[in-house]
Amino acid sequence: MNEAGEPGRFSRSELLLGAASVERLKRCHVAVFGLGGVGSYAVEALARAGVGTLTLVDYDRICKTNINRQLYALDSTVDRLKVEVAAERCRDINPQITVFAVSQRYTPGNGAELLKEPFDFVLDCIDTISAKLDLITTCKQQQLAVISSMGAANKRDPGQVVVDDLFRSRSCRLARIMRKELRKRGIEQDLPAVFSTEQGSSACEPIPAVVRRKGVAIERPPMGSISTIPPLFGLMMAGFVINTLTEVAP
Repeated sequence: MNEAGEPGRFSRSELLLGAASVERLKRCHVAVFGLGGVGSYAVEALARAGVGTLTLVDYDRICKTNINRQLYALDSTVDRLKVEVAAERCRDINPQITVFAVSQRYTPGNGAELLKEPFDFVLDCIDTISAKLDLITTCKQQQLAVISSMGAANKRDPGQVVVDDLFRSRSCRLARIMRKELRKRGIEQDLPAVFSTEQGSSACEPIPAVVRRKGVAIERPPMGSISTIPPLFGLMMAGFVINTLTEVAP
């Protein structure tokens, strides 16, 4: 209740989680790396759950091809930085939230700096394998809780999306590569991940490789995606984080 005796912004969350858990979320600092189809919806759920501080990291700008699956992608936001749009939306959801919008690409060179805060949880929603590997490895070294998103492209069945330890994943090419490379780095268990057990669909029509606006060539053709699966990945990641931070079994 607010001072006027009216239900507050997070009153429905309190009915489910309890006031103490909602207060705990207000004191938490969560970082989300990558604000695409997965990360944007994860941020949305975290902000609406009342997480008090968010650090959002993404270097990219919104483009029209994002509109079919990314929360921040609208005709009115094309060409704007994703972190700026995300921060504005979070503050509109909860004016009391603290948002650090970091317009940078995660690389092994800046990972230690970007992860220097004692985050309560880190969400890996990055597409690039080398960056994912370094982010996870750095989190493990610094004893930061982390959850990682595997491949949401070329999938269309929401019923086959699950949260489990990465080392129990199956039917995901990205997860297979990640498991192999993480073992080389001494990481062999205890890495929560969201993945799909669905066998990936093939593109209906061959699509040539393209060159991005910034002149970075994409070595292989882009993969298909739909409005349901990447957002579901993000919401499931956020759900795991919220349940963990409030000590509710996922």
